[in-house]
Order: sequence, then structure tokens, then C-alpha cells
Amino acid sequence: MVETKDKVKPPAAPEAVTSLYADRQKVYPKAVSGTVRRAKWLILALCLGFYYLVPWLRWDRGPGAPSQAVLVDMQNARLYFLWIEIWPQEVYYLTGLLILGAIGLFMATSLFGRVWCGFTCPQTVWTDLFMLVERWIQGDRNARMKLDQQPMSSAKFMKKAATHAVWLLISAATGGAWIMYFQDAPTVVRELFTGQSSLSTYFFFGLFTATTYVFAGWAREQLCIYMCPWPRFQAAMLDENSLVVTYREWRGEPRGKAKAEGIGDCVECSACVNVCPTGIDIRDGIQMACIGCGLCIDACDDIMQRLDRPQGLIAFETWNNLNASTKAAASCPPGPERRKQGMAARRVPKFIRARTLVYMGVLAAVAGVMLGSYALRTTLSLAVIRERAPLFVRLSDGGVRNGYNLKLANKLREEGNYVLVLEAPRGVQATVQDAPLDSSGRPVIHSRGDGITQWRVLVTAAPGLHLPESVPVTFRLLDAAGHSVTATSSVFLGPKP
Repeated sequence: MVETKDKVKPPAAPEAVTSLYADRQKVYPKAVSGTVRRAKWLILALCLGFYYLVPWLRWDRGPGAPSQAVLVDMQNARLYFLWIEIWPQEVYYLTGLLILGAIGLFMATSLFGRVWCGFTCPQTVWTDLFMLVERWIQGDRNARMKLDQQPMSSAKFMKKAATHAVWLLISAATGGAWIMYFQDAPTVVRELFTGQSSLSTYFFFGLFTATTYVFAGWAREQLCIYMCPWPRFQAAMLDENSLVVTYREWRGEPRGKAKAEGIGDCVECSACVNVCPTGIDIRDGIQMACIGCGLCIDACDDIMQRLDRPQGLIAFETWNNLNASTKAAASCPPGPERRKQGMAARRVPKFIRARTLVYMGVLAAVAGVMLGSYALRTTLSLAVIRERAPLFVRLSDGGVRNGYNLKLANKLREEGNYVLVLEAPRGVQATVQDAPLDSSGRPVIHSRGDGITQWRVLVTAAPGLHLPESVPVTFRLLDAAGHSVTATSSVFLGPKP
């Protein structure tokens, strides 16, 4: 017999691995002018002016109080906004403001799409400013592309260095302004330049400077597309009546040269793509990367004006109107008649609808609760915390005593004296350590202005007094005229009967 050996199969060649990583294609937005661009410049100026100037506004709150109009005083746990002073216990006001901001943003999105992203988002505002500096120093789109393709030279180095130097100056001003919202603005500037600021101040100044420089100078559209969560769920707030930046396909298709026969109004000039800060093509429809800035509208309108055609090939449009125009213009060949039929089918967008009514109702309810709460806000509050160890003390004469810590928060600048009255069963009395007594033998509590005063209160039940294991008691403060100003309840504990 002849022995045979099994043939060993050679190892299979590894399959090619498809990389899911794509290098960033740098976006070179082109300068554009028009109605939308002018509106964006105006909003940019207002937003930046507000941000940089507000910390320098003054507001007289009296001696010993900060004079900055808007200040988050972390050291003294206060938030000042003009005449309003928010204490840590009133953080619910901030919660209410956040709710108002969120619902307002939802309503604005349902009405006008991503108007926040395109016009007022800090990333958009500072990126616009950085791109303006870039164009001033390096030139417009074609000049910047050509400059990046050139080898390094002294001229290229100077332009790049000047651009980044101005970016860093803007970033430093931005980081410094943010710190001024938490410390007195003139003091911060003086201490920063004289080296007297704390290490934490320099750290946050550097942190905010670096983030502004990186986000607005380098990340730009990547922050909007990949890092920001808003594009991923804002579509849920849109409906068929939301005004969003839209390419009117019924009018623009089929595309072709300007002088060709049987084509729509889109002449494939790519002007809308060249001005887009995120580098998308609005003709592909609504996209997550579209921030709704509307610059493509200005670019397209300029081309239409040059071609002596009606503007509005790209515009703020609703889905309902887009569908109606498409149906009305379907039977017409490209040209004036198609434009006429399509535009005639449009209707005024419905701004008042179920979705917006719900948003307005929630806004009104939250605003009403906040205003009502602020109108009923007391300037003097009393908190009583019963000591838990021990729950009670049996005195040598047979009496029972409980200890309490009394905290009196005075939100006014003026000091005050108040009489403490204990509302409890007969035979139960209160004494306040180190507090004087009035003519009736009641303890008088002094409250310092704009602060919290603490007192220790001892409540004693007389010997032989038969009380339940837990007795409700009320601590009440009276002013000089004998009127009740504030009160709070607690319990008096004793042994089981």
C-alpha cells in the first residue's frame, strides 16, 4: 500500500479592511453680501457687544455691596442681575430660566428651523468673526486656497502668523470677559496684567482662551457636525409649516448652462456651496450639517440678479409650500410660466398651530410661576433644624428639653431685631442662648444685613407636663410693631407617655 498525505491548504489572504475614517476636507467659505449677511453682521455685533460690555455696567446697591450690574459672586454665593439678587436657596429661578430658554429654543426651531445655530449660537458668532479676520489678512476663498497650496515662504508665514495672533487676541478677550462675569471687571483686568490674580483665575482665563481659539479657529464646522448634539434631535421639532433654508427644486431642475434650452433656473455655478460655512450643498435637501445660516440665499440671489431672473431659488420655505409649488409647476416647462404657477400655489405659513400653541402655553405657565414666585418672595426667611443627638434630654427636675438651631436669612442690606415667639402647648417655653429679652421676657434675635444669622434655641417642657411623644411647635418672628414677619414649624419630642 502506498501511504498518502493530506495536502495542507495555504492560508487565505486577509480581506482588505475598509477604513471608516475620512480626512477632513477644509472648508473655504467665500465672502457674500446680501440681506441675510447684513442681518447676521447686525446680530453678531449685538451679541459680541452684549457679551464684552455687560460686565462693565455698574449698578449701585449701597455700601459694602458689589456695584457690577451682572455678577455671579461665587465667594459670597450670590447672583446679581441689576436689582435682582438670587441666593443659593433660590436656585429654582435659574432652573426656571433654563426651562424658558429650552422651550423658547424649541418654539423658535419649530417656526424657523435652526435659526439659533445660524445666527446666535456662540460657535457661529465667533467663527464668523474669526473668518472675517482670516479674509482681511489672507484674502477671500480663492486667495486662501492658493495660499495653503503654496510652499512655506516668508510672506505666507507672516500672513498665517498675523491671522493666528489676532485670533489669540480675540480669544484672550473672550476668556477674560467670561471671567469678569464671576469677578469685578476692573479688578480682574488690573490683577491679570499685574500678576496679582489667583492661580485659579489664570487657569480659567487660559482654558476659555484656548477653547475659543480651538473651536472658532480650528474646529469650526466640525464642532457643529460631530460634537454638538442639537442637530441630532432638532428635526423632531420641525413640521410641514417650519420655515427652513430650502432649495426650490421645482424651479431649479433640470440644471444646466444659463443659455441652454429646457433647463431650470439652477445654472450649476456652485455659489451656494462656496459660501456655506459647513461646506454642504443645499440642493441635496435638508441635512444635519446645515446650520440654517441662509448665506446660500444671498449667494444664489446675486447670481439670479445677474442672470436677470427672479430671486428666491433658495429661500426660507415650508415643506407644505414646497409640495404645493411642485405639484402646481409639474405640468409647466421650465421658464417664467413654471415660476408663476409655483409661486402662486404658495400660502402664508401657519405660525399659530398646535405645536407652537403648546410651546407658548408652557412658556406662559413657567414665566407666570416665576413672576408670581418672585412677587411673593420674602426678604426674611427662618429655618429651624432640630438637634438629633440626643433626641431629647431629661432634666434633673423632671422636665424635658429639645435643642434647635435657628437660621435667619436676611436678604435686605439693613440689620433688624425680631422677637421670637414659640407657639406650643402651655408649659413649653423657648430660650435663646446669648439673646437679650424684651420687656415681656421674650427673646430678641438680631439679624445682620445680607446674610445668615444662627442662634441656638432650647425648648423646655415643665416637669409633670403630660405631652404626646411628638408635639408640633411653631417658631414665629415679630417685628417692632408686633406683626408676624416669618414663621416655621417643627416638632418637640419627648418620652413615651
